[in-house]
Amino acid sequence: MADDLELQEPDEQDLFEHLRIVVDNGQALLRIDKFLMNRIENASRNRIQHAITAGTVLVNGQQIKASYKVKPSDVISVVLPHPPRDTEIYPEDIPLDIPYEDDDLLIVNKSAGMVVHPGYNNYTGTLVNALAHHFSSFPQLPGNDGRPGLVHRIDKDTSGLLVIGKNEWALTYLAKQFFDHSISRKYIALVWGDVLQDGSITGYIGRSAKDRKVMAVYDDPDKGKWSVTHYHVLERFGYVTLIECQLETGRTHQIRAHLQSISHPLFNDAVYGGNRILKGTVFSKYRQFVDNCFALLPRQALHAQSLGFIHPTSKKKMEFSTPLPDDFRLCLEKWRAYTSWKELE
Repeated sequence: MADDLELQEPDEQDLFEHLRIVVDNGQALLRIDKFLMNRIENASRNRIQHAITAGTVLVNGQQIKASYKVKPSDVISVVLPHPPRDTEIYPEDIPLDIPYEDDDLLIVNKSAGMVVHPGYNNYTGTLVNALAHHFSSFPQLPGNDGRPGLVHRIDKDTSGLLVIGKNEWALTYLAKQFFDHSISRKYIALVWGDVLQDGSITGYIGRSAKDRKVMAVYDDPDKGKWSVTHYHVLERFGYVTLIECQLETGRTHQIRAHLQSISHPLFNDAVYGGNRILKGTVFSKYRQFVDNCFALLPRQALHAQSLGFIHPTSKKKMEFSTPLPDDFRLCLEKWRAYTSWKELE
């Protein structure tokens, strides 16, 4: 059931409003910020002006200033971070690993097992509940009740880095980078099988017709949303391979569904078939070894290792990375030891 709930989280692209407005022929000249206030529900003038400054409001494909006056037949496109959900968020004193924080943003190293945002059956104990407590000493944000801003997410049982916007400007500026796919993100994954060479996986990701709890990769654009993952081999262990994945897009379960589609599902990914022995021998000692690895790493072997983006205020390139958590590291050590032992036989 929990995995089905996880799928209720939207794609990263869906965290943003992407609007296209064609101005009526009878429209009188009007400043674009005032015009959009009347056309976008719950959008303050301040929020719209931040979006214009960040370059996420285009008129006829061109960036404009807040003083621009709309004219009949203008085509306006808008990218805005979604406002917070209606679900009441209660601050909880949950310890967080925060490698970096400033006035605009913070980086969180999320542990496996933590849900990012409250939802059905997960109203407490989430990252957002923890952030609401962490932000309790900060001023209230207009229309946001002081709540932290998410611009991307990672699955409950995936560990690693997330960037959080602390004010409307930072949220808007970061949202544009995610929407434009200019954020650099790399994941470390342990997959079943011997991955022979580096490569890329593309396709349209949508819910599986056979099982609504999982995502599938299709060739048909009517069945899903376009997705791209690049992968690079880091280390081979014969029956499993350690790889690095770089995302171009941010679809629900993208890496998990992509790797399953090329017959290399994540090690111990119960949703995508990686929680059983897919490669290796039939000997009982090997089965016991894999079971021991599953016990050390009781989740999918996926870690969001690095993030790179342009800072909203300084405009400098920022890059962050975090080492593998203990469960992932200890599992790799067992595979290294097993591979060395097999080579000595």
